Amino acid sequence: MPKEQKVTRKLRAILSADVKGYSLLMADDEALTIQTLKQYRGIMSRHIEQYNGRVVDAVGDNLLAEFGSAVDAVQCAVEIQKTLKDKNDSLPHDKRLQFRIGINIGDVVQDEDRIYGDGVNIAARIESLADPGGVCVSRNTYDQIRDKVKLGYEYLGEHSVKNIKHPVRVYRVIMEPPSAEVSMDRKISSVNILLPLPDKPSIAVLPFINMSDDTKQEYLADGITENIITALSKIPQVFVIARNSTFTYRGIAVKVQKVARELGVRFVMEGSVQKAGEMVRITVQLIDAISGHHLWAERYDRNLNDLFSMQDEITLKVVVALQVELTDGEQARVRHKSTVNLDAWGYWVKAYDLFEQHTKEGNAKARELLDQSLKIDPRYANALALKAVTYFQDIHFGYTDSPVESFMQSVELCQKALTINDSEPDSLALWGLLQTAQGQYDEAIKFGRQALALGPNNAEVHAILAVIMHYAGKSKEAIGLLKKAIRLHPNYHFWYSVYLGSAYIETQEYDLALSAFDDVIARATHHTWGFTLSAVVYMRLGRKEKAKSQIVKALALNPELTLESLSGGNLHKNPRTWERVMDDLRQAGLK
Repeated sequence: MPKEQKVTRKLRAILSADVKGYSLLMADDEALTIQTLKQYRGIMSRHIEQYNGRVVDAVGDNLLAEFGSAVDAVQCAVEIQKTLKDKNDSLPHDKRLQFRIGINIGDVVQDEDRIYGDGVNIAARIESLADPGGVCVSRNTYDQIRDKVKLGYEYLGEHSVKNIKHPVRVYRVIMEPPSAEVSMDRKISSVNILLPLPDKPSIAVLPFINMSDDTKQEYLADGITENIITALSKIPQVFVIARNSTFTYRGIAVKVQKVARELGVRFVMEGSVQKAGEMVRITVQLIDAISGHHLWAERYDRNLNDLFSMQDEITLKVVVALQVELTDGEQARVRHKSTVNLDAWGYWVKAYDLFEQHTKEGNAKARELLDQSLKIDPRYANALALKAVTYFQDIHFGYTDSPVESFMQSVELCQKALTINDSEPDSLALWGLLQTAQGQYDEAIKFGRQALALGPNNAEVHAILAVIMHYAGKSKEAIGLLKKAIRLHPNYHFWYSVYLGSAYIETQEYDLALSAFDDVIARATHHTWGFTLSAVVYMRLGRKEKAKSQIVKALALNPELTLESLSGGNLHKNPRTWERVMDDLRQAGLK
C-alpha cells in the first residue's frame, strides 16, 4: 500500500526571483550564462540560509525560497541584490545577470519539500514588476517591515494579478537608508501609481513658477495653473490629472519623465509667470515625456488685465497641440466665465489654498478671504460656491458647533452660485451632496451626473457623485467612480478611501475594505475613521478581539469619540445600513 503523503498549510514569506532577459543571454553566450548563473545561485543560497530561509526550488533562471519572517526575507533580498551588483560590475553590460525579486506573505500548501498556492503565485507576479537588480513587495509584506527595516519604500499602486481575484498593492524597496533626498521622494511617493496610459491624450499641468521678485505674487502662478487645469478638465477628449496631485511637485525640481511616470500621463506642461508693474510675462511649454520632444512653447507679454484671455488662449493652444478637435459648445465651456476682477480672483486663489489644508483654521481664514472677494464682486459664482463648500467641510469634519446653521449657510450660498452660473461642475456636485443630506436621492444623483457630464476629468466631482451613490444604496457604482477619481487624483485626500472602504463593506468585499481603511490610517494618522471602520469589518468577519483593538486605537487618538458623536452619519437611504454599523461599533466596545 503506497505511503500517504502529508500535506500541510502554513503562513510563509515567499521570495521569488528570476533573471531579466535570460533567454537573450543564453542565446548570446550559453556557456558563460550558465557558469555565472551557477555562481550567483550559490551566493543567493548562502544568503538565504544566513537569514533562516530555505531554497524550495531552482529551475532554469528561477529561484523560490521561503522564510518564517518577512523581515528576514526582505533583508536577505536586499543583501542578495547588493552582492550581485558588485559581481555584475566586473562583467560587461551585455553579460550581466540581473535578478528581479518579489516577496509576498501568504498561505501556502506544503507537499513534501514543495510549496504551492496563491502566496507563491503572487510573489512570482510581483517579481515581474521589479526593476532588474531590484526588489518589490506586496502590501501585507510592507505592513510587516515598514517600521522594522529602515529602507525607503515607493508605492507602485494596485496591480491585477493573473489568476488572483483581487488586485495586489505593490511597493518598490529603495535599497539605501533614506537620505534627505529620498525623504523628499517619499513625499511624492503616494502619487507613484505607474498605471497604463489612458486611451486618450493625457496631461499633467505642473504648478507654474513665480519668477517675480515679490514672493507675494506666488498666488498669481498658482491661480493661472488652477484655471488652466479646470478648463482642460471640462474636455471629455483628454485626460487631466487633478490640481492637488500636480501641486505635490510645487517647489521641487523634477524631470518631466518622472512626473509622467508617477502620474501615468504622456504629456507634461510647465510654465512660469513674471509680474512687473501692470505687465505680466507668461512662458509655457508642452512636452511629450515619452519622446522628450517639445510639442509647443510660447511666451506671452501682456497687460495684467489680459490675464484671463491669455489663460483661455493657452488652454486652446494646448488642445490643438494634443490634436483634439472641440465643438463650438466645448470651446465656449472651457473659456473663463468667472469674475473679471483680478483682485476678487486673487482673494479666491488664496482662499482655495487655505481651504485645501482641510483644517478648522484654514477653513475659517478661507471664508474671510472669500468675504473680501465677494465684497468686490458679489456675483462671483466660484467664490460663493467655495464659501458654501467651507461650511459643508465644517460639518463633515466636525469643525462647527452649529451643524444645522452651517448646513443652511451652505445651501443658501450654493443656490446663489447656481443662479449666477448653472454650468459649474463643482457647484452642481455640491448641490447634489446637499440634496443627499436632505434625503432627496433621485435629485442628488441627477445633479451629480450633470456635474460629471460638465466636468468629465474632475476628480472631486467623481468622488462626490460616488458619495451620493453610496448613500443612495448604489455602492457598486460608487466603487467605480472612486477608482476613476483616484486615477485622476493620485495624491487624493484620505476621505476617498473612507468612502471606498465603506462601499466595499456594503458589497461584502471585506479584504478590499480593510486595504482601503489601511490607506486611511496611513494617510490620516490623526484621524479615527480608519480604525473605527476597520473595526466594523472585523466584526463582520467574526474577529471581535481584533475589532476591539481597533476601537482602542481610535480612542487613543480621540478619547471623546462616542456612538453619539457618530450618530449624524446616517445619511443612507436605507437607515438600517448605518444602524448596523453602529451595532458593530457597539459590540466592538465603543460607548
